[in-house]
Amino acid sequence: MSEESTHGFATRAIHAGQEPDAATGAVVPPIYAVSTFKQDGVGGLRGGYEYSRSANPTRTALEECLASIERGVRGLAFASGLAATDTLLRTVCAPGDHVIIPGDAYGGTYRLFARVHAKWGLEYTPVPLGDLDAVRAAIRPTTKLIWCETPTNPLLGIADIAALAEIAHGAGAKLAVDNTFASPYLQTPLELGADIVMHSTTKYLGGHSDVVGGALVVSDAALGDELAYHQNAIGGVAGPFDSWLVLRGIKTLAVRMEKHCSNAAAVVDLLTSHRNVTHVFYPGLPDHPGHDVAAKQMRGFGGMVSFRVVGGESDALAVCERAKLFTLGESLGGVESLIEHPGRMTHASVAGSELEVPSDLVRLSVGIEDVDDLLADLRRALG
Repeated sequence: MSEESTHGFATRAIHAGQEPDAATGAVVPPIYAVSTFKQDGVGGLRGGYEYSRSANPTRTALEECLASIERGVRGLAFASGLAATDTLLRTVCAPGDHVIIPGDAYGGTYRLFARVHAKWGLEYTPVPLGDLDAVRAAIRPTTKLIWCETPTNPLLGIADIAALAEIAHGAGAKLAVDNTFASPYLQTPLELGADIVMHSTTKYLGGHSDVVGGALVVSDAALGDELAYHQNAIGGVAGPFDSWLVLRGIKTLAVRMEKHCSNAAAVVDLLTSHRNVTHVFYPGLPDHPGHDVAAKQMRGFGGMVSFRVVGGESDALAVCERAKLFTLGESLGGVESLIEHPGRMTHASVAGSELEVPSDLVRLSVGIEDVDDLLADLRRALG
């Protein structure tokens, strides 16, 4: 076991893949804004670099850090979370194969399956992943992958990663976990048996709403090599500046997630007692159907909260419009708090499908502002 692997999370987040620059001593990895690299004779590569689609030193630093904080053997950085997902599907699946997806999957993920990969011949079945019997019943001889989100977006459903891994492996399939909502600070799916972890690094890893990116981390080196081949062949890679921004964000992930979690808990306390709120979705609530599983596999319940309001869609929209400190906007995981209406915004792509979300649902990404200010803003918005 290497010395680095015994370090705590925050230490690895700050140092993994980020040795001081050998030439200058710079403690932060440089931004290698370069497309091509001089070769010392044909095939004589310096450090393995020839062309930045194939590899770039700034991206390498990020990928090594991602592998460390997710406890994997290889990390790969992409231009977006969906680019990462697409590359994974094209690597582990073929036309005619079958994938199980969450019954309340992220709208963009559903769109990728339903309107892109379905045309390619990939079949999928939405299943409530918290119901393990339903997952077992959905397995086919052609099932190659179980795609898991936990917590899910936007209904904060929880799935038992270890149990899903057992089901997947028993069927000769792989388990991929979208760990975007939890972040590696709160949850490490590879240690629970998952084969692949996916992130939209746009969210908590970047953390400052200033970058778009994605990542895959794997526990098997051979699978990592296959993904790296497809990453290069398909080409949706993270650029050097985007890689640098995500790497910078990861350094403060531990302290940010602690604040996200504590602020979210206070927001949940307000919502659960408010007369205009009919239901609160948050895995930290004891009556949440996935609470016990979340408590077992997470070190905190996260900064995402969803709730339904008494007056239906019109009131949900009004709450979104009245909020001021909670900025009306898509995305999540930044230091600033966001509010949105999933049915009209992030999950519009599932309208009319079996994944359609309630029209009276509001989703919050609780930021790290002073919590009293956030609570005051929500009270005004709720009326």
